[in-house]
Amino acid sequence: MDRCIVLVDAGYLLGAAASLLAGEPSRSRITVDHAALIQGLRERAESDTERPLLRIYWFDGAPDRVPQPEHRRLRVMPRVTVRLGALTRSDGRWAQKGVDAAMHAELTELARNRACSDVVLVTGDGDLLPGMMAAKEHGVAVHLWAVQAADGDYNQSEDLVAEADERRVLDRTWITKAVRAKDIGGICAPAPVPRPEIAAILSAPLPESGHAAQAERPVEEEHAPAATVSENGTQERAPAAKGVPTPKDLAALRAPGLQPAQPPPTATLRWSSDKGWVDRPGGAAEPPEVASMPTLAQVTTAEQRWADREEDITTVGGDPFEVGQVFARRWMERLGDQVHLQKLSGMYPRIPHRIDGELLRYAARFGLLAHKDDQIDEHDRYAIRAGFWREIDVRTAAEHAPAGE
Repeated sequence: MDRCIVLVDAGYLLGAAASLLAGEPSRSRITVDHAALIQGLRERAESDTERPLLRIYWFDGAPDRVPQPEHRRLRVMPRVTVRLGALTRSDGRWAQKGVDAAMHAELTELARNRACSDVVLVTGDGDLLPGMMAAKEHGVAVHLWAVQAADGDYNQSEDLVAEADERRVLDRTWITKAVRAKDIGGICAPAPVPRPEIAAILSAPLPESGHAAQAERPVEEEHAPAATVSENGTQERAPAAKGVPTPKDLAALRAPGLQPAQPPPTATLRWSSDKGWVDRPGGAAEPPEVASMPTLAQVTTAEQRWADREEDITTVGGDPFEVGQVFARRWMERLGDQVHLQKLSGMYPRIPHRIDGELLRYAARFGLLAHKDDQIDEHDRYAIRAGFWREIDVRTAAEHAPAGE
């Protein structure tokens, strides 16, 4: 068959691109326009081989082989097939398992079945050498592509380079058509800055022992993210720890002698969810105005659900802040009674438990779970809810803006 096929080791391609553009092989340091990258691979393959493209195979690792947002976007693109191996963490580093074996199997099967006349390999792993040799024995021309190395040297197996029929280098100019280092401006627009109160939650450390005097604040402070307040105006200290404190840390673990006899009826932690760690008299159920607030599922039709899924696959990137914004936008657009939106705005920064739970379940679709315990990372939760409130802010501000502005 006079066609070409491209086999891409995504770990190699994007890791080498990150090294070239950001100075280290961490894919978190770059942003990728996958549509532009796939189009670039297709055009380059057809030009180099002088054959029409049959298909691009994208090999990558994913935790528990669960497709991540980029994989969902890629696999619905024309002429793209995604193959996933496992992604495991060892000694603080992520490593792919099964990707090389899958590429080897695909390469030899395609050559044996004469599915193409030319194969383009975007990889640097010498484990593919036997597969390359087998493909050549079946009459397939093998083109090996490398990403320009940051230090000017090879970032591919020398045996692989020696065995290839043709070799090309994807230089910095070609790479930057679809990939950008995050610290020099990415393709995706930066997320808006969240409300100052939520930014304070993210940055506020827990008070250290011996600094109790610095932890005191007036009762009437509206947004105190780091502690609860007793009836006499004394702030209760939270235990010292590293990182961002959780609501449970701050509400349940209290310094000896500071526990009030009975919590005041209005005492509440200024976090984004109102269940679990909010002091309410007698553990009462949600008030009627909150319980009557519809969830997104209740105001979404079957047609809208299908369209939402398409949008999630093709355009939603999976950034926690963006996920919160998308959820809030859909919920606000479908509310029949805008009174609910006014009630919600008055509850800031707490999200009713039913809606908050639905928001986090929606976010879990985008690979934001910590796979060891199926919980979303605490920092990601803050970002998800900050995105939710930012979208609420934007929409309510637009509705209340004077005409002509």
